[in-house]
Amino acid sequence: MGEPKIVVVDYHKGNLSSVVRGLARAGAAACTSDEPEQIRRVDGLVIPGVGAFYDAIAFMRQSGEADAVLDAVATGTPLLGICLGLQLFFERGNEGVPADEGAVADGNTPQQAGGPWVDGLGIMCGSCTRLESSRLKVPHVGWDQVHMTPTGAADPLLTGFAEGANMYFTHSYAVSDDADAADVLARTHYTRSFPCIVRHGNVWGCQFHPEKSSALGQRILKNFVSIVEGAGR
Repeated sequence: MGEPKIVVVDYHKGNLSSVVRGLARAGAAACTSDEPEQIRRVDGLVIPGVGAFYDAIAFMRQSGEADAVLDAVATGTPLLGICLGLQLFFERGNEGVPADEGAVADGNTPQQAGGPWVDGLGIMCGSCTRLESSRLKVPHVGWDQVHMTPTGAADPLLTGFAEGANMYFTHSYAVSDDADAADVLARTHYTRSFPCIVRHGNVWGCQFHPEKSSALGQRILKNFVSIVEGAGR
């Protein structure tokens, strides 16, 4: 099929060039796009990690990107989320939600005192909340260990990935403990144990930045390109 075409979804919140370069080094024909019809037509998609949950999902909904991503996923297109991109896969988040917007917590979600919620893409069950600690610094910035679940150790995204490997994180919010355990491929322990790699069907997410995580991060991007190639056959 030649080089698979992978679009990095541009929701107008920052520079996405490092992700595009990483995918190109991994063998993809990669570019950014904010055009819903292009997002629907490509071989693979990446939602990058830039900005706050509320702003990102609001732009994606208003621009038509959110519907385009969900349409592509429904037809089997592989999707990778990075950092905030992973968080947007979940049912709800409370980062950056204005006090007069969003839904009031329903009493069944963790850390419900965190303010109003806004709906995410709803691909995976669970919510995203702030990391809280009186002892550790938040944001969580720097290299930290990734501990695979048995499911993760067998997943094609993590082929050649070493248990306990250090990857580069920079975030203040993470998936909460209401995520479906079946979707969790790996966890990181910082203020709490949070899912740092997830998968649901043809959708994968990394809380860390593979494009900033040297050789092992590049391996994950290469594995994703291989997954996209396999899906296109």
